[in-house]
Amino acid sequence: MDSFDYVIVGAGSAGSVLANRLSEDPNVSVCVLEAGPSDWHPFIHIPAGFMYTLVNPRVNWLYTSEPSEWTGGRRIAAPRGKTLGGSSSINGHIYNRGQRLDFDGWAQRGNHGWGYADVLPYFRRTEQRIADVPDAIDETFRGNEGKLPITDLDWRDPLCEAFIEGAVQMGIPRNRDYNGTMQAGVSYVQRVIRNGRRVSAARAFLYPAMKRPNLTVRTHAQATEIVLEGKCATGVRYRKGGRNGRQLEVRAIKEVILCGGTVNSPQLLQVSGIGPAPLLLSLGIAVKHALPGVGENLRDHYAPRFVARVKNAMSINERSHGLRLVGEVLKYVVSRKGILALNPTLIYVFWKSDERVDNYDLQLTFTPASYKEGVQSTLDDFPGMTIASWQQRPDSTGYVRARSADPFEAPLIQPNYLAAESDRRVLLAGMKLARRLLGSQPLAKYYDREEFPGAEKRSDDDLLTAAKQRGTTTFHLMGSCRMAPDSDPTAVVDDQLRVRGLEGLRVVDASIMPTMPSANLNASVLMIAEKAADMIRGRPALEAVVLKD
Repeated sequence: MDSFDYVIVGAGSAGSVLANRLSEDPNVSVCVLEAGPSDWHPFIHIPAGFMYTLVNPRVNWLYTSEPSEWTGGRRIAAPRGKTLGGSSSINGHIYNRGQRLDFDGWAQRGNHGWGYADVLPYFRRTEQRIADVPDAIDETFRGNEGKLPITDLDWRDPLCEAFIEGAVQMGIPRNRDYNGTMQAGVSYVQRVIRNGRRVSAARAFLYPAMKRPNLTVRTHAQATEIVLEGKCATGVRYRKGGRNGRQLEVRAIKEVILCGGTVNSPQLLQVSGIGPAPLLLSLGIAVKHALPGVGENLRDHYAPRFVARVKNAMSINERSHGLRLVGEVLKYVVSRKGILALNPTLIYVFWKSDERVDNYDLQLTFTPASYKEGVQSTLDDFPGMTIASWQQRPDSTGYVRARSADPFEAPLIQPNYLAAESDRRVLLAGMKLARRLLGSQPLAKYYDREEFPGAEKRSDDDLLTAAKQRGTTTFHLMGSCRMAPDSDPTAVVDDQLRVRGLEGLRVVDASIMPTMPSANLNASVLMIAEKAADMIRGRPALEAVVLKD
């Protein structure tokens, strides 16, 4: 049996960062187990390839959520990366941190050291901010020496420009940096793409570290059980090559660190006998450590989308067919530009559902393209543009639960989208704002008609019905191994990310988030892993930033 100081389960965003940071110490050994293959697939690295990785079982777990009332009984796809880089190898490339109040809220819940001033230095440590206008970079908030390049979208077209101008005319200001002083406003997106290629966490953090002799990365190695000796995690059992592969075991001298993500981390805990006792007993799993919160508190962003037909301009839909597509492929090969270098969302809006709200609780996205049935893997056959809206900090919670003792069987995923009335109220405000933005005067010459849900659908009931019919995930599952103090009965990890009541076991991924950030999650996961690396190595935390109110 092989032994390493640290065994990391999962080579996604968190696992890649931890592998890099922990292996900086030449006196320790690190092993990373990744269930998926290497990130060789070319569609991982071409930005527009996300349309294919979203539905490719070679690099995607292809999970689906359970049906629910507010999805109209539909199962919603829940893509998760299954390759080096994890979901950072198949996501929409966006870099978005959230608001100060998100992380201050984590600290106020009793998680010491997780306020915004505490985590900002770790956000800065991850990134190399590359801006079109260098003097737009505020070094109080942005880093320039990290491993992850954050670039500005360089695409410009009449539809995007008209949309932004329409938002400005409605009182939504342009924002030069939504990851800086203030999130609110409208802007083109910041993204993790450089020279027309995706920069996943694997490319930024894992591959440079793999040159070190003290780091071992094993692909096609699916963890099946955390090995416990009493109340101490001592290793991981895994199968090499899938369900019928060889069963192997690797020993952890210091720690086992779960970085499997919001779905896989709680499932692995549960099939290992760590989780809610009633669930484990119902599945015939011996309870080794009862922990009621494992798999609970799941949240996700749920987004309905308005689709409009375009006139007097060319949308991405037309550029993606026939000879135009051939031209776009050639353009990408020669210059790394064109539609193949684009991410799915081009413009962000952060705004309020109500003027009386003292924070920005809506996120909207715009792109000059549209998708069949709202699924981001097949473009419509007509000229189209799309705007989506969602509540930034949903109150609805769900769960991730193993279906059986078999670690190869996909777990139950139930986000309970829109179950909370507050979520439906804010979502309605977002949908109405989205429709006003599509109807703005600058967009009028390009706006033909509303394709979905249709201009005649005006009432609140009509809009909620549309949300049921075509609302989808924005791929931001989090919270299923919540970080919280002992006083919280749903706590899974403490503020050092140690699994409560056990030794030698931590969880470091989006599952530990106590509440949903007002953002896409990848930036925060990278930050969490950077901060966790210092905790694990016994280093003092980076000095908190002193911020002006």
